[in-house]
Amino acid sequence: MKRLLTIHLWIGVAATLISQPLIAESNGFNLTRGVTDISNQVYDLHMLIFYICCAIAFVVFGVMFYSIFKHRKSRGAVAANFHESTKVEIVWTVIPIVILIAMAIPATKTLVAMEDTSRSDITIKITGSQWKWHYEYFGEDVNFFSLLATSQKQIDGIEAKGAHYLLEVDNPLVVPINQKIRFLMTSDDVIHSWWVPDFAVKKDTIPGFINEAWTKIDEPGVYRGQCAELCGKAHGFMPIVVQAMEQSDYDAWLAEKKQEMALAAEEAAKSLDATLPLGELMSVGEEVYAGRCAVCHQANGQGIPGAFPAIAGSTVATTGDVSIHISKIVDGVSGTAMQSFANQLTDKEIAAVVTYQRNAWGNDTGDVVQASDINAFKAQGEEQTSSKEL
Repeated sequence: MKRLLTIHLWIGVAATLISQPLIAESNGFNLTRGVTDISNQVYDLHMLIFYICCAIAFVVFGVMFYSIFKHRKSRGAVAANFHESTKVEIVWTVIPIVILIAMAIPATKTLVAMEDTSRSDITIKITGSQWKWHYEYFGEDVNFFSLLATSQKQIDGIEAKGAHYLLEVDNPLVVPINQKIRFLMTSDDVIHSWWVPDFAVKKDTIPGFINEAWTKIDEPGVYRGQCAELCGKAHGFMPIVVQAMEQSDYDAWLAEKKQEMALAAEEAAKSLDATLPLGELMSVGEEVYAGRCAVCHQANGQGIPGAFPAIAGSTVATTGDVSIHISKIVDGVSGTAMQSFANQLTDKEIAAVVTYQRNAWGNDTGDVVQASDINAFKAQGEEQTSSKEL
């Protein structure tokens, strides 16, 4: 009877272990199957290794508990005295080797498939930057930045948090389904990590180095991820959103994006001849500051002591020369988290944010900077660079 109860107990334990992954997957504790063939391969490999580990645990603990029960002292068991059993040593060496080989073969096949970026249909360059992503479509003359779209009020707890809190962006990465997409990944500053669980893609973006990854999405939809590397103060504010579309929808989006970029270029060219009033520059500058600057320098311009300098009341934004102020935004500040915004903002946006910073929070300099001033500053910098090269 005792032996029968023991058998029933072990059957119950085994059933619980086997069913646990399914329960965990439904509760969000396990890996997800994802929406790509490679993500399913990763999931199947994960489950295979898990079941092998369960089987090993079942056998090892089963033998251990049986031995403890069967050969306990109260039953008069006497410990055997033996040493250097050749058979035992062969067995406990051969069996682990066989298990490791059985695990290594499917794992190697999956890892090789994950690294195979050949025969891709689309190539997209992904650049990590504190704290945003830059996407560039090779051969299409399309590129844009993708920034966190969650409002500051939600982050500060003033408003209720949305369904996709800290996982929403202004410009998602748009790709077609059923096409092999090759990603080239790098970084402008520190190490970031582009991670989308549904694709089984997680690659570090490293300054001065190009990493590769790929995906082929089976189902249309919106898929979310995050930077998975501790990359600084706003690490948690660097989400990834990928929108996968049918090919026809993707083609329409791509055409629209090209037209949008062409119109933006025309508007930027026109802004060089425009003289905007202080009120309009302040309005545009406030919007740009909230989206690009406030994460470090705070909405009130006070900065973070010891990390990011205050702009309110600072020499740079009050009595300092305007060209020095412009240079910090256009060129960035070497050795700090202050990056160059020359290619991230238009001349009009840079002019507006400089004007805003010099007239907000009590700075009140009355200085007005126009897009033409920014354009002239950039041109001067290019001339100096050319003369140095000569």
